Amino acid sequence: MAQFTIAHSSKGSKKVVRGIEIAYEDVGSGPSVVLLHGYPFNRSMWREQVEVLRHNHRLIVPDLRGHGESAVTPGPAMMESMALDIALLLETLNISRATIGGLSMGGYVALAFYRLFPLRVRSLLLADTRAQADTEEGKQNREQQAEKALKEGMEGIADALLPKLLAPETVAERPGIGRRVREMIVGTEPDGAASALRGMAVRKDHTSFLSRIIAPTLIVVGSKDVLTPVEDSELMHREIGGSRLQIMEGSGHLSNLERSEEFNRALVKFLNDVEV
Repeated sequence: MAQFTIAHSSKGSKKVVRGIEIAYEDVGSGPSVVLLHGYPFNRSMWREQVEVLRHNHRLIVPDLRGHGESAVTPGPAMMESMALDIALLLETLNISRATIGGLSMGGYVALAFYRLFPLRVRSLLLADTRAQADTEEGKQNREQQAEKALKEGMEGIADALLPKLLAPETVAERPGIGRRVREMIVGTEPDGAASALRGMAVRKDHTSFLSRIIAPTLIVVGSKDVLTPVEDSELMHREIGGSRLQIMEGSGHLSNLERSEEFNRALVKFLNDVEV
């Protein structure tokens, strides 16, 4: 039997799983949906989705290790390790099957989760993410970013990332989203950010695995996503049989924030269809 402890706060709950304290939200009732945030954010990025889905679903929304209120661990935070964290968290919550959804790094973790525990995945949401591993140049860029975070803190990371995360129109016309994203970035511990960057740099290439995914899958991407462009989502759509591809026009990398109402409509329709 897995050993864990639990503590409650005004912001949610925490459990120690695999020796690591994981913070999470557990709200609503109905079929379970797990939402995994990207780097270097936290579970609050899913606020708009939680508010809509909680009426008909049980939402489990964790802070991945090294982010938000979850513990920072030494060494690279491997995608498989994060997936195992979530698997044990779900076990302690008596959830045997769930929709597993992730955006960006959360999508990498969702793919790792499916590879490890395919029978525990009712359906998949892959948002603004990709199946390919990093190129050598990508790995070097992540290492440079990790060193910058450790030496200078997260303000510089926010300055560098924000123009890549959001569509120019979002930055110009909806400054509140930019402020919210910056707040999440600078609130991330530099050690946790570096750990995640180094874990992403050595993640598996899942391209050849995609054709083995049989769970219903919704793929979402912003039309102006420069970090994981539409072509990456089109590749996943071609390889995952029966998958749906939803392109969010005018959105950058954070489609769930930039086009939250459209994102929610697509996700609700998908969940309603697969749960019939």
